Amino acid sequence: MAWRKTHLSSLLILPLLCCLPVYGSDSPTDSAAKRVFEDYLEYITLPNVATQSASDIEKVAKWTADKYSEYGFKTQLLDNNGLPMLYADYMQAGEHAPTVLFYAHMDGQPVNAEMWDQESPWQPTLKVKENGQWTAKPLSLLEKEYHPNWRIFARSASDDKAPIMMLLAAVHALASNQIAPSVNIKVLLDSNEEGGSPTLARVIENNKAQLSSDAIVMLDGPMHPSNTPTLVFGHRGATLVKLTVFGPVSDSHSGHFGNYIQNPAFMLSSLLAGMKNDKGQVTIEHYYGDAPLPENTKQVLQDIPIDETALLDRLGVAKPESVGSNYYESISLPSLNINGLSAASTTAVRTIIPAEASATIDIRTTKEAHSLRQLNLLKNYIKAKGYHIIDEAPTKQLRAAHEKLLRFETTQGTAALQTPLDAPVGLWAKKALESNYDGKVILIPMMGGTVPTAPLVDSFNKPVILVPLVNADNNQHAPNENFRIGNFFSGSEVLYQLLTTPFAE
Repeated sequence: MAWRKTHLSSLLILPLLCCLPVYGSDSPTDSAAKRVFEDYLEYITLPNVATQSASDIEKVAKWTADKYSEYGFKTQLLDNNGLPMLYADYMQAGEHAPTVLFYAHMDGQPVNAEMWDQESPWQPTLKVKENGQWTAKPLSLLEKEYHPNWRIFARSASDDKAPIMMLLAAVHALASNQIAPSVNIKVLLDSNEEGGSPTLARVIENNKAQLSSDAIVMLDGPMHPSNTPTLVFGHRGATLVKLTVFGPVSDSHSGHFGNYIQNPAFMLSSLLAGMKNDKGQVTIEHYYGDAPLPENTKQVLQDIPIDETALLDRLGVAKPESVGSNYYESISLPSLNINGLSAASTTAVRTIIPAEASATIDIRTTKEAHSLRQLNLLKNYIKAKGYHIIDEAPTKQLRAAHEKLLRFETTQGTAALQTPLDAPVGLWAKKALESNYDGKVILIPMMGGTVPTAPLVDSFNKPVILVPLVNADNNQHAPNENFRIGNFFSGSEVLYQLLTTPFAE
């Protein structure tokens, strides 16, 4: 393929990439990965916050479509009310071969540039660790030397532009070596995953025949902290709840009415405090399910290596809660988390009893402990504490009739996923990774975070697994998001192995 000119001459991308050494002497993907890494550096200069700019997403979608077309894919932008999604396919395995749909997302989290340790979150910055600190270096340094542990810092450097480009590198390696894949490849790139993928189900339904496949692989999420090849078979779901406790009809003078009317901030605080004990365990009966985790599942979770001392040190806390026996067991169970509290103001101090107090909660769910079940348990707990639950602002009549009033509002998130460890797609992926990594593959039955698998599962009724490819300490969703350069090469190799391993349904 002819070498293209780039608009990023200031980044010195052309000269630096030609000098990158081979990552692995026997890897068929090294040359392709070096070639596509140039495109990756250009890709992460494109702002991609869907909630802030539809025009930015349109530019990203068109750039991605053009790039995928350049590397041999057939592409189509899927209509989505100004936030187009991208469909691409590479059907070179033959009409009787299985088809795998790869899902990833083009959009990224919002940024606060002032909190980044570089000039711009959209300007890829090379950093090298020196004396325990990440130190910026000119990209031209890569003309002379290269180390896989160096990082590229930029928004979406890991989440999720890197896997999108790794897939291109794997396919480019196939084409360069005139090798047909063992599976036909379809790709769906979401344009608003960070916004909860509110239109994903509709886009899938409108293009269901085109997207039809035999299995689904999601290219998202972090690898195991050891950076060992990782397969994830499930994730918790998420449901958001807002609780509002009502006091007087308006903020009232604390001198005139303190000791006389109840303070809704105290009422809410007491209610929330009772939901967990000192060990961090939810006190609501049966909240963790009607039966403990199966022993075989516990064994798989215990076999996943984890340095919990190092994890606690990175998080800056002294000890974990006592919900599960280890980290992976804990995140395999449903959770109840307070993520916001509000009552009057703490900046403009006023001596008042606030009119109301609110808390926002996220509930992480599992297949058994699903959203409706957990919400009902929470509601029953609140009722048992003497509250009358309403779904709108209270009327004067309700205020007169009930001592404790609470508004209960929910925002339904996505459902949990749990693909069996022996599902064909999982066995295929495990075999592919083991063949090239001496059997060192980490299987994670469930990760704690949530990704939008529900529309895919509901529409196609096909097994879904996640193949994370980026370093675990990538700061996704936060300032100074980063990507380990070596993972671009290893991730491209992982995908190449997937695409060349026979898949038996």
